[in-house]
Amino acid sequence: MTKYLPDGLHPSRTRALRGASVLSLTLLAAGCMATDRDVGAIASVAPMHPSSLAMYRANPTERFPLPATDISEVNPRYFRQEVAYPRSEPPGTVVVDPGNKFLYLVRENGRATRYGVGVGKAGLAWNGTAEIRRKAEWPRWTPTADMIRREPERNGPWRNGMAPGLTNPLGPRALYLFDGDRDTLYRIHGTTEPHTIGTNISSGCIRMFNQDVINLYERVPVNTKVVVLRPDEHVEPLEAVATAREEEEPDAG
Repeated sequence: MTKYLPDGLHPSRTRALRGASVLSLTLLAAGCMATDRDVGAIASVAPMHPSSLAMYRANPTERFPLPATDISEVNPRYFRQEVAYPRSEPPGTVVVDPGNKFLYLVRENGRATRYGVGVGKAGLAWNGTAEIRRKAEWPRWTPTADMIRREPERNGPWRNGMAPGLTNPLGPRALYLFDGDRDTLYRIHGTTEPHTIGTNISSGCIRMFNQDVINLYERVPVNTKVVVLRPDEHVEPLEAVATAREEEEPDAG
């Protein structure tokens, strides 16, 4: 059973993996980097709450000093906050709602921390379960052979990998999803394009604000279960999110 860890704990112990039905995930990898965007219209953004600005402030203590994230182009519904969680997954489970562009870390007492995400187009076509088998701080990024074939000039120079840093498309943290012992190449990671949070993007992975992926990284251990819902299956109706929560001050937890 996956153990839920509160803020600030960094697990290092692993255990035997349970099987997970994620055979289609490899098709979604696409290197975790946007090559084009299907952003669509972004709703008008309300004035920022001070707590929102605080959540996404600069972090100079990181290995590569992390600048503040520009959240001015993102709807406030996608800022990190605590919400009611109506489903039955146990505390510690990560649930991705690709249709509504949210990721939930289930907590106790019917609550969850909700994060906004950007979702790859391929990710909208897949649902299932996996486990976080590996976690990496400031990971290296390597484009897939498919990405290099599609855009050789852009991705070819990185065929042997891009070093960690502020321009690396995986950002400051990456969570690697596995099907048993097999790396699916599916990732939850940071981004160099914060304006894409809350949108569909070209890659198959799940991207988060850099400060949010750091927050999630610190709160989930290796072997955490990840559930990806169908595009038409939602934790919360998006209309209810828009009308009931956009005026609330986000919880930085």
